[in-house]
Amino acid sequence: MSVRRHTRLIRPFRHRRSAVVAGMATLLAGGTLAGVLTATAAQEEPAAGGDAPTAAAAPASADTGTETRTETAGAGAASVVQFVSHPDDDLYFMNPDTAQSLADRTPLTTVYLTAGEANGVNARAARAAVTAPDKPAYAEARQNGIRAAYAELVTGDRTSPWDRTSIRTAGGGAAELDTLRARPGVRLVWLQLREAGSPYGDRPHSLRGLWHGRIPALGSLRSSGTPVATDFAYSKEQVVATLTGLLDRFRPTFVRTLDPTPGTHAATGKLRDHQDHAYGARFAQAALARYAERPGHPRVGVQSYLGYPNTELPQALDGRTAEEKLRSLKTYAWLDGTDHCGSPAGCGDLKMADRPQGRDWTGTVRYARGASTGWIQPAADGGLLAFGVQDGRLATWRRAPGADAWKGPELLPGGGLDGGVDTVRLPDGRIAVFGTRTTFAGPAGYRREVVTVEQTAPGGRFGAWRSLGTPGKRDEADRTPDVSAPAVAVDGTGRVSLFLRDGDHRLAGRERTPDGGWGPWHSLGGAALHGDPVAATDARGRTYVFAGTRSSVLMWTGGPGGGRVSGPRPTGLPATTLALSAGPSPAGDGVRLWSREPGTGAPKAADFAGTVRLAPVAPPSGGVAGFGPVSAADGLVAARSRTGRLAVAPLGDGAAWRLSGFPLAGAPAAGPGGVAALGQDGRLRWVPAPR
Repeated sequence: MSVRRHTRLIRPFRHRRSAVVAGMATLLAGGTLAGVLTATAAQEEPAAGGDAPTAAAAPASADTGTETRTETAGAGAASVVQFVSHPDDDLYFMNPDTAQSLADRTPLTTVYLTAGEANGVNARAARAAVTAPDKPAYAEARQNGIRAAYAELVTGDRTSPWDRTSIRTAGGGAAELDTLRARPGVRLVWLQLREAGSPYGDRPHSLRGLWHGRIPALGSLRSSGTPVATDFAYSKEQVVATLTGLLDRFRPTFVRTLDPTPGTHAATGKLRDHQDHAYGARFAQAALARYAERPGHPRVGVQSYLGYPNTELPQALDGRTAEEKLRSLKTYAWLDGTDHCGSPAGCGDLKMADRPQGRDWTGTVRYARGASTGWIQPAADGGLLAFGVQDGRLATWRRAPGADAWKGPELLPGGGLDGGVDTVRLPDGRIAVFGTRTTFAGPAGYRREVVTVEQTAPGGRFGAWRSLGTPGKRDEADRTPDVSAPAVAVDGTGRVSLFLRDGDHRLAGRERTPDGGWGPWHSLGGAALHGDPVAATDARGRTYVFAGTRSSVLMWTGGPGGGRVSGPRPTGLPATTLALSAGPSPAGDGVRLWSREPGTGAPKAADFAGTVRLAPVAPPSGGVAGFGPVSAADGLVAARSRTGRLAVAPLGDGAAWRLSGFPLAGAPAAGPGGVAALGQDGRLRWVPAPR
């Protein structure tokens, strides 16, 4: 592979270093878990037509041979790749997870699909009208801002130098690879394709237009300082090949993307997120699906993140973490105007300097899916089963009765699974697993559907996957890809009920029939629902379903002993961060709903019996800020801390939280005898309950 060194560095002057130090690193201190922690190995611009004509597509190269695998993760080591569409998507929508990976010294590669050139004006609002547009220079300035933000997070010095090189891609073009000299495991890859130039407008020359076949190829927009020497263009196939080649090169154990299915506004039919965000994520999905079929690579977990829709939702981060996130955006936006970089293009994105918090994005982070807490079940022999998604397939782990160690994972046939699954025990003792699956069948065939798989006998192997479809029509115009993860419950009569937030943000349901079939989808009402619904059954056999709105939580309940749920009913709860979980109440009657408090991330709990909310429940003392669902069972409560660590505490007044030493993937699952958690290295950890 031929590379060319770009000799101009991003640190040309010896001025006073920034006093800002990566705040996330200081948040990582914490105690060790009580008891034994075991792990198993695993592997707006002018309308369309205003830009220059698209160049002819570059000839595609084979996926192997054009990319060299560099600094690959060793056995059991975590390695993270992030796919985003624009410079700043990672800082706004994936942070604090990005900063935590850097503080953990995890190898981290961020891939930017577009140049982010917008209208080419790099100026604050007051000077935008008198600033000449220069798209290559603006793209360079945004790159300079990203390099400064990452360098500051890693070293405390925004001017810490980078090496900039040009690499060939598996799509037949070239990309810029930036490597932080102080820590070579931190890398930025700039594909430099043209962006749409409008969040929602009709722009055929865009990732969205390329995905839907409206253009044969999408051209490049090279930044003014890039070492990439020539223009190029990619077909849809070449973009997928390029991203697959980068996965092959960097061999991640964990991948972050934006939300590929943000849904559309009911009134306008326009996407709820930037079109580049959604379609960049779809290209990443397609590459991950292809990569999963290749042998010999580490198994990959995937997490997707909400983008623009965060504006409408409660703040999910505590104040300290939000301030650290904002600090990185201020660096990116070049607020001080000092020439830190020596680049004529500028040292950051001045468009964001007047409002570096964006549209209230620095106070939150939210997973689009993959945050279920219901992924462990008792096995028929008295042991335990755990379930996850790796390489788009269902991964299963087994723990024998009385054993400390888990065996696995075993990957079931059938790919395309989205992150996060829910599980239930059927009336005959078999375990059923539910999730969503994304399939690709041509430009118009992108589809997300609910799927399930069941054991063939109690304690036996799992059979074939079965599609349960989604409510409503299957085309994109009806928003059906924008569905939640499923929630499932079994009531006192043995009725198995499946619940889903549909594309219209209402609750839909479907019931399993006595012969093993499934009845039709039906609407259960509600409005403006967000996040994933959760379901639980109490000791009397009543089913409860909870779903969050921007201001509260709604509830549906079944009758005594069972029966179809009815509702919605108000719970009287205040706003939550929308990260919910539910299970039987330890008090013996009803169910307990866990949530997070906006602005602090503190876990909150409330008990419900029938349609009645009981007295408030005191969470463990000491507090643990963070985001994502809380899980509780068998005397333990588990949550994600603000440092991305697993936090576990005994239930009850005065109990203290203790932190793990590994970065968490998804949400923990409390169950009989302890808490299970997956790390970003793909390993399953187990925290036993006190004996």
